[in-house]
Amino acid sequence: MLHFTKPLARFSSLSIFLVSLFQALAPASAAAQNLPPTVVGALRVAHIPTQNVGVLVQEADSSNRTLVSANPTQSFNPASVMKLVTTDAALELLGPTYVWKTRAYTDGILNEGVLTGDLIIKGGGDPKLVLENFWLFLRQLRARGIKDIRGNLVLDRSFFAETVYDPSQFDGDPQKPYNVGPNALLLNYKTITLRFVPDEAKGSVITTMDPPMAGFSLNAPRLSREECGDWRGKLQANVDANGVAFGGAYPAACGIQTWYLHPYRMDSTQYLSAMFRQMWIDLGGSFNGRVVQGVVAPNAQLVAEWQSPAVPEVIRDINKFSNNVMARQVLLTIAAEMTGQPGDTANGARTIRSWLADKGIDANSLVIENGAGLSRVERLTPMLLGRLLAQAFRSPVMPEFISSMPLVGFDGTMRKRLKMESVAGQAHIKTGSLNDVRSIAGYVQAASGKYYAVVFLINHPAAAAGQKAQDALLQWVYENG
Repeated sequence: MLHFTKPLARFSSLSIFLVSLFQALAPASAAAQNLPPTVVGALRVAHIPTQNVGVLVQEADSSNRTLVSANPTQSFNPASVMKLVTTDAALELLGPTYVWKTRAYTDGILNEGVLTGDLIIKGGGDPKLVLENFWLFLRQLRARGIKDIRGNLVLDRSFFAETVYDPSQFDGDPQKPYNVGPNALLLNYKTITLRFVPDEAKGSVITTMDPPMAGFSLNAPRLSREECGDWRGKLQANVDANGVAFGGAYPAACGIQTWYLHPYRMDSTQYLSAMFRQMWIDLGGSFNGRVVQGVVAPNAQLVAEWQSPAVPEVIRDINKFSNNVMARQVLLTIAAEMTGQPGDTANGARTIRSWLADKGIDANSLVIENGAGLSRVERLTPMLLGRLLAQAFRSPVMPEFISSMPLVGFDGTMRKRLKMESVAGQAHIKTGSLNDVRSIAGYVQAASGKYYAVVFLINHPAAAAGQKAQDALLQWVYENG
């Protein structure tokens, strides 16, 4: 330790330098004392105080030996690493063989291809009822001999509770696909895909859309010679229940581009109706009735069933690509299956807290709004998440859980990070990001062969600059664990 006997005003230049060096090297707070020097340095460069980070690194085996800890019992917004709580709960509560079922019923008489009565589709909350799967489901109906539907199409969404959902509530941008709400009969994530191909020779833009939708118009934008820039903003798209129109132009300099949109001005019934009508016609069928909401009639006959991929495949999509709407679907499915009531967020949250309590994990700090992390109010502690990861490592479904997370340097949301470092390929890490939030959590297999559960949460206005500190921790654990 340095000892000074002269007043500060009389310090030599060397003394002042030594004081400054001491202060720079000293931990910013007691909470940071266990953080590796590379992490502390990266946080300083990012101007993120250590009281704004929560870190826990512990051995994943039964010893639970802690390697690194900072503010482990402090509550943080986890952003998308909240999905680890939801998906681990799904694996254990629903089971690794659980599948979501979408069923079709007839309420009427089928004779020589003509259904005199209603066709009913009952949703089971399938998170992955995408365009091609829905087409195969309708193919089953055609194979059962149904061609001409002379009644209504009834949509039964009673597996989930009815709620009012505002897609603009989170960030005021309801067109973003991540702002799609949950739905027991969620079709193709309720999005549309627009593709733009400039044809400079003809001075036009070839514009196509998926899924195909009857009665939904698509008018191509003009072609411009502007620089590409904010091409989405330049298009001035107007999307409503009737179609897509553009008030602006598409720059030829942008080349071929794809735009994923949530047509929020179409309700879910209008969206499914337009898609069903077009696909049914394409399959050689006819239908002129209405599309209405309802429930399966008591005497209706089951005629077709579509089964989703099992839970492990669904949670890989959720965790590797941070799919928010799928995570919402899973939370409500947990609620519906575990309570026997229409799935809602409150029951889903209570079910998960009870599940954690049964595992001996204190869930008092856990706040679940949607189970996806797309929230300003969701909260958990590094200790809670670290203990969940450690217990999941010893679970029979551990391989499915770990493989659902991005492999560092190779795929998912971690594919571009740490590619040239030795930890690449040695860690499965879920990421999360919101304004003022950056988070990582998952597993590192150190060079020693030991596995470590790692949690690093940052809540601070400069959180985006904290990624280097998080990457530094992953590399340090690999080298020193």
